[in-house]
Amino acid sequence: MLVWVMYDVSDPRRLNRMAKICLRSGVYRVQKSVYLGKLTNSQIDALRLELEATMNKKEDSVYLFPMAADSFDKGNILGLAFDRAMVSDQIRELFL
Repeated sequence: MLVWVMYDVSDPRRLNRMAKICLRSGVYRVQKSVYLGKLTNSQIDALRLELEATMNKKEDSVYLFPMAADSFDKGNILGLAFDRAMVSDQIRELFL
């Protein structure tokens, strides 16, 4: 299942840790604090738990949005969209 991960983190050290957690989980950065990847439900749960343990619930926000591939295919990308050099071949194939 595709999953979008987005966050707004106030502390630079936590911000760096959140990015490392996301990348280690197998999602790919499409913008500075926005990631997209193909994960199983258990991988999504593990990612959620790790992000939740790292964030400050009074200062930060984290969003995880699972998305079916067919819904993703119906989406529109306008303008620059994302830096393709930052995204793996797996995700790039979804856009072709």
